[in-house]
Amino acid sequence: MSAKDSTQIHPWKNLVSKYQKSDILKSLWQIANSFIPFIAILYLMYLSLAVSYGLTILLALPAAGFVVRIFIIQHDCGHRSFFKSRKANNITGTLLSIFTLTPYLYWKKSHSIHHAGTGNLEHRGVGEIYTMTVEEYQQKSGWGKFKYRMYRNPLILFIFFPYILFTIVYRFPVSRSEDLKPYNKSVYLTDLLIGLLAAGIIWIIGWQAFLMIQIPIYFISSTAGMWIFYVQHQFEDTYWNSGDEWSYTQAAINGSSYFKLPKVLQWFTGNIGFHHIHHLSPKIPNYRLEKCYKENPEFQKAVVLTLRSSLRSILLKLWDEEQKKLISFYRFKQLNME
Repeated sequence: MSAKDSTQIHPWKNLVSKYQKSDILKSLWQIANSFIPFIAILYLMYLSLAVSYGLTILLALPAAGFVVRIFIIQHDCGHRSFFKSRKANNITGTLLSIFTLTPYLYWKKSHSIHHAGTGNLEHRGVGEIYTMTVEEYQQKSGWGKFKYRMYRNPLILFIFFPYILFTIVYRFPVSRSEDLKPYNKSVYLTDLLIGLLAAGIIWIIGWQAFLMIQIPIYFISSTAGMWIFYVQHQFEDTYWNSGDEWSYTQAAINGSSYFKLPKVLQWFTGNIGFHHIHHLSPKIPNYRLEKCYKENPEFQKAVVLTLRSSLRSILLKLWDEEQKKLISFYRFKQLNME
């Protein structure tokens, strides 16, 4: 947090403090209403294999929704907002990581790096979608520009990459960040737990049925998770800055959107759409975010994205430091022609 931010953050702390309290009954109920139906749907998917694989795929949609919801609970555990006890958060987060395929302690650390430097041009990369500035892109070679374009291609970023990330990349501690090295062993612990559970299920239903059930669930959930995370920071009037000009408060309020979803999707995504409030105060449990939003008009001034309006974010690729906006490659080309 920058020095100039110390005075700005204080009034926000007063507003959010009363929401930074976990409720053990609400937390346990959230685990129950996420896991019980998830296990039930998995069983129905197994039964549906004898009827129609089309029905299996259809059931994969709500199952993927529950995986996203379970991930949000794991996410809250990582912020120590789900339970009061650090130990309870860590144990729960580790167990949930078996179902989200996301190594809890390793991801927790990388995500904390994201929160500490979101919107800061000097701290990009760890735990977020990498974004180049216009100047950086201009200085790249033809090969460098091609690689960045491929990375930001929607088919790769939202279809192929998410599934590979969650099923393969997360099986190894691949980050070069020194901050993450102490957590490398936790990645292999998660792999061991996933392997044991998978082996047990395969022993019961066979590997063909296992793959026919699991692949569509994690293909859908990984794509959905990537999209939700992407649009909450990648919109035209988002916030990026550097040095002493960077502000934690502005990065949270102006650099994170309010992703206004239909109620059923808001439920499955654990209120993560109130992302600006979450970034300002990660200690607020997901089940208190909406209340915080409704009771404080100050938080209702954030950029609002809907499912429809969020689609425009697909085109935005580069940060224009002069205009203070994310722009598309097409707009970048126009600016170069002017």
